[in-house]
Amino acid sequence: MNQPSNKFLIQILVGIALGLLLGGFLPSAGNGIAFIGELFIRALLMLVVPLVVTSMVVGMTSLGDVRQIGRLGGKTIFYYLTTTAIAVIIGLALVTLLQPGYAETEAQRIALRGGEQLDVPYQIENNTLTLTEGSFARTYDDRYTDFSLDSASGVRGTIDPSRGQSSNRLSVEAWTDGRGIPVIPPESGIGVRVDLGLAARLEGKDRSIWEVLQEVAIGLVPRNLFASMANNEVLPLIVISIIFGGVLTTMGSRGRLLMRSFEALNEAIMAMVNLLMLAAPVGIGALIAGRLGAAGGFVGFLPELIRVSKYTGTVILALAIHGCIILPIILYIFGKQSVKPYAAGMAPALTTAFSTSSSSATLPVTMECVTEKNFISERTASFVLPLGATINMDGTALYEAVAAVFIAQIYGIELSFVQMTIVFLTSTLAAIGAAGIPEAGLVTMAIVLRAVDLPIEGISLILIVDWFLDRCRTTVNVWGDAIGAAVVDWTAKKD
Repeated sequence: MNQPSNKFLIQILVGIALGLLLGGFLPSAGNGIAFIGELFIRALLMLVVPLVVTSMVVGMTSLGDVRQIGRLGGKTIFYYLTTTAIAVIIGLALVTLLQPGYAETEAQRIALRGGEQLDVPYQIENNTLTLTEGSFARTYDDRYTDFSLDSASGVRGTIDPSRGQSSNRLSVEAWTDGRGIPVIPPESGIGVRVDLGLAARLEGKDRSIWEVLQEVAIGLVPRNLFASMANNEVLPLIVISIIFGGVLTTMGSRGRLLMRSFEALNEAIMAMVNLLMLAAPVGIGALIAGRLGAAGGFVGFLPELIRVSKYTGTVILALAIHGCIILPIILYIFGKQSVKPYAAGMAPALTTAFSTSSSSATLPVTMECVTEKNFISERTASFVLPLGATINMDGTALYEAVAAVFIAQIYGIELSFVQMTIVFLTSTLAAIGAAGIPEAGLVTMAIVLRAVDLPIEGISLILIVDWFLDRCRTTVNVWGDAIGAAVVDWTAKKD
């Protein structure tokens, strides 16, 4: 059994390596095969809804006594909340210790604030900045007040909202340097960075953590169950499946026929997952190649990565501590599993998580690895894993906490102990609530920043590397789900 598993893992790693090389050195070729990766991730997402419904129903009916759901659910939620809180604490400790934001120069801080870079010549006359090639192609108002000239000059401009702005001209109210001191800008140059797209994407989504949790609670009871299926809204499907499975256990012989039907459906869907895994190396390689190609290959992505390398390194280090030290210790002590073989069995799921950056899309592979390679009972896995793919976001919560403090450091804002506590609480809760809202990562990040009065436009600092870090944190999320299945399974057997 180990040999085929090792062979499959090698195939996936080869696919990732080829995807990195193709997308990194030949971005156009990477973009050309991106559709193959899109087909692969669509096929995975296609299986999520039937897998969640059948596995949750089978998991419920296998409990026999519906009162068991209370103990199983309680242990699962406790594990998820505990590990997420630990992850956030690790992130806050590292970002406070390493202070990646304070390491940036003033010129870099100005340049990183912008949401879009316009590398075109400009001229300044009578406090009016004019692009001599191209245009801003937007009308600016008081939501878009800040922009900077090329980072070498380190000059920041504030738009005068009372004066009209044309497609290639901006009326400027004030020119300052990185310290806020008035300066005279250079009359001409190349490169303007403007805060624009981010504010538009966040328009109408500026909500508190309480409002988000309310929205998630309301979403647990959908108006239309089939609409939830069509939109891949997993959380309400989990609730309905738990109730439906519980009702079946109370119907005696009349319910047993339907139970066996769901068991057969669940086995058929897992067989489809096995079939899809034959194409995983190609699909994963194409996903990596396409995403790296879209970032401009190594030439386009590496300079941006280097620019925020200290922040990126802090996030990855924190994720590594949580994923490679804390979670394995929990697995060994509370799950009674040897870490190395368990991790080897989860390798296909972890590589799929990295390539798709989606816990939900990875769920079919996670289920297969946990039950067939690591021999966790299907009863536990079918309950713990769909729930974990929805609400267990260790990596996401850690990332949001680090990002919030990093943005505060960039802007020179000192966070008090009370504010750090608020970051801890909102990062934990927002990560759980991310399941029920669109553009989850961006919106929950805005929630954390708003909670401690940090500028939301600071998110533009981290968007350039977000697609890469998203893959890293999703991998930790899936790894945490898998370990949760082992821990809950062991405690259930002991009980």
